[in-house]
Amino acid sequence: MKRSEPIWLLLLLWLFSTAAQASTFDLQQLSEQLARPQVIHGQFVQEKHLRALPQPLTSKGRFVLSKDHGLLWLLQTPLQQDYRINAAGIARRDGERWQLLPGKSAGAEQNRLFLAVLQGDSSGLQRDFELHLQGTATDWRLQLTPRSLLLKQVFTRINIEGAELVQRIELQETQGDSTVLRMLDSTSAPSLSDAEQHDFAD
Repeated sequence: MKRSEPIWLLLLLWLFSTAAQASTFDLQQLSEQLARPQVIHGQFVQEKHLRALPQPLTSKGRFVLSKDHGLLWLLQTPLQQDYRINAAGIARRDGERWQLLPGKSAGAEQNRLFLAVLQGDSSGLQRDFELHLQGTATDWRLQLTPRSLLLKQVFTRINIEGAELVQRIELQETQGDSTVLRMLDSTSAPSLSDAEQHDFAD
């Protein structure tokens, strides 16, 4: 039995070391992890839960997230509509052109925050939210509680879950409605395609 004691001690030390490493995963590491890919492609399913409706309103599509250029949000069902979100604001494709939308709405603020989440901009989020992170690099949960009066009027809380990339976002609104967004089949790429570059440059 005495011979096995050092093995058990090593196992205990290893377990404590693993637990300590897991507990040190912080916002800076999460930001660096989410900001690492140059380009991310994926599918999304968005469910809007309204108090007045028994079933959620569901929309589906695909997205392209570029570290340097922003987000293409390509809605496919129940209707087809393309959106672009970047530092200039939110634009909607109108034929062959992009039409910039008014930027002072609650929806615009929501999309700005959404882009900050996907790009791992924790410093930007900390200006508007109290952030509470739990988990590890491969299984984490981030809770955002609004600081500003404007955001408190819209959201009670935002919950984000992910692994290497963001996988699920839940927006809980003050009036009792909520939105759940699931990011599916996300993959990274070194660069944008020619068509994607054109969409961001237009």
